[in-house]
Amino acid sequence: MTRFMIALAMALMAGTAHAAPVTVDNCGKPLTFDKTPERMVVHDINMSEMAFALGLQDRMIGVTGITGWYKTSAEFEKKLGDIPELASKYPTLENLVAASPDTLFAGWYYGMKPGGDVTPDTLAPQGIKTIILTESCVHLDKGRKPASMDLLFTDIERLGAIFDKEDEADALISAWKTQLAGIEKSVGDTDAKRVFLYDSGADKPFTAGKFAITTAMIEAAGGTNVTADMHTSWGTTSWEAVAAANPEFLILLDYQTGDGAEGLLAFLKEHPVMKYTDAVKNERFIKLRYEELTPGPDNIDAIAKIAQAMHPEAF
Repeated sequence: MTRFMIALAMALMAGTAHAAPVTVDNCGKPLTFDKTPERMVVHDINMSEMAFALGLQDRMIGVTGITGWYKTSAEFEKKLGDIPELASKYPTLENLVAASPDTLFAGWYYGMKPGGDVTPDTLAPQGIKTIILTESCVHLDKGRKPASMDLLFTDIERLGAIFDKEDEADALISAWKTQLAGIEKSVGDTDAKRVFLYDSGADKPFTAGKFAITTAMIEAAGGTNVTADMHTSWGTTSWEAVAAANPEFLILLDYQTGDGAEGLLAFLKEHPVMKYTDAVKNERFIKLRYEELTPGPDNIDAIAKIAQAMHPEAF
């Protein structure tokens, strides 16, 4: 056997080993992989879409947190294939250990809760590494920068590095940046609209703050988020504060369960203070799905939809 054949055989036997250990930033701490993960569980529909965008289905042994909240599309089901859902909402430590993964891709309040059953600290003794969604790091580090589209780009770059998909990640990010530049050019110097995102909540609205990628999306579409002063990613505020800001445009999160976005609009039209805001009076709104408004590949097309709805004269 020649030296070349021996080297080739050794490379094939090594299989998924990295040429060198790969280390990525993980909420300010280094996370090192000596070899490419082979058995990943992904939480939530938006993070599943990230994995799909890089063609990682062959590395995924399960997903969690999908059917408990969302109705999936035929396209999503096709990409998911025969990958099983291990838990319809939040996974338990038992769920995960039983599946024997080597990696979990999740986030704080995206499948994990500080001090909860499933955290990087509880998973590590089981031999499971945790890739933490960058947007969610603010829950443990309030000193982070306000949201930008780098929240999405960074996570795609990290997945690309971890799974030897750097070229695919670079191509995705380049295409997204080109699309964003086109949107920015179309919007130009049009007046920024005051925007309120309504996720859920009756007594208090649950919405996006300074560190949610949705705030960066609204800005990229030519708007300003009226709750961008909230020092969190996602949280609650008061109806009085939202009404005082007098939003001109609404983003209604359409969970496709219950009454969906139509139910949210009907509630706002009857609300004692919100019914007087410009956005509600003029019924200026757009319906978007959860995976369009949380970090994931659908963000870019969603920005285009928001921009076209807010500034139809520019398109």
